[in-house]
Amino acid sequence: MKPLPRLGIFGGGQLGRMLAMAALPLDVRCSFYEPAAAAPAAVLGPCLGDARHSPAGLADFLASADVFTYEFENIDVALVEAIAAHKPVYPGIVSLQKAQHRLAEKSLFGELGIPTPAWRPVHSREDLEQAAGALGLPMVVKTATMGYDGKGQFVLRHSDELDACWDALGGQGSLIAESFVAFRRELSIIAVRAHDGQTVIYPLSENRHQQGILSISRVPAAAVTAATLEQAQTYIRRLLDHLQHVGALTLELFDTEQGLLANEMAPRVHNSGHWSIEGAECSQFENHVRAVLGLPLGSTACPRPTAMLNIIGRHPDRDKVLAVTGAHLHLYGKTARPGRKLGHITVSADDPQTLEGKVAQLQALL
Repeated sequence: MKPLPRLGIFGGGQLGRMLAMAALPLDVRCSFYEPAAAAPAAVLGPCLGDARHSPAGLADFLASADVFTYEFENIDVALVEAIAAHKPVYPGIVSLQKAQHRLAEKSLFGELGIPTPAWRPVHSREDLEQAAGALGLPMVVKTATMGYDGKGQFVLRHSDELDACWDALGGQGSLIAESFVAFRRELSIIAVRAHDGQTVIYPLSENRHQQGILSISRVPAAAVTAATLEQAQTYIRRLLDHLQHVGALTLELFDTEQGLLANEMAPRVHNSGHWSIEGAECSQFENHVRAVLGLPLGSTACPRPTAMLNIIGRHPDRDKVLAVTGAHLHLYGKTARPGRKLGHITVSADDPQTLEGKVAQLQALL
């Protein structure tokens, strides 16, 4: 049997760790472009490179693998281009460029006929005031780059907060102002596309956030109509095919009375898909590895209702979590601190009512 290529992953956080864990049973070895020797992924392969992005560190990473991917989108495109000049990188650079800049991302959504909240670019204090007049208040102001888990955002509710908003975000480059959406719930859809265009799509996930950080995902999302599901699948297929994307892609959505509105996309595996490790026939992590290495894709079916709960800020009692029937504990090897994702728990049940009972037990432990 021909050996599979070695996989290099930009980033050594928990997503890189779970990608490498999915690769290991396929006999695929991983390395990471990651300066922190104690990164979550370090137990699964060498962490190469350094915080200064020295040529030697990049050369070591290039030599360590045959095919490359990334676990997050907030990386210097020049580094990815330096690797792509010599060896394949999936998803492609265009997917990375669009997803890491909110103005480019929203423009892409519009080009593809994917509805979004009304938005305006903001490059100055005057732009911010004009956006408030055009969009109305409240509105959400975000940095165009580097924002995640609620960081780099300001909910502008009153005109007398314009200065405070500009002081908080104005020095962080381009901004985007978006209409505040009165949504019923937040949904996400994850799909994986192969080199030949074959695409598999996971069930819609219903997500709840606390302080901007994902708290819990439930799959499949309850009371989803056939029209809503078709709409979500159509939108993500448009993105995948337009970008010629290879690997996992996540689309976050607002469910509103007017239908689905796209919030943002991520060209990678995603926190709202962690449930798939135990809850799907083939996890998002394994399917991403399969896609970038040119292997057949696996089934995304979710045989039983499943939930994923993030562990944030402090570790729960391990024994009490494991005592909940059907619970699976995933810890990332991180030191506890407020607001930090330390791990997650997945749990499945035969029916939604039983699942909610188990979720309540686990929430009490968190």
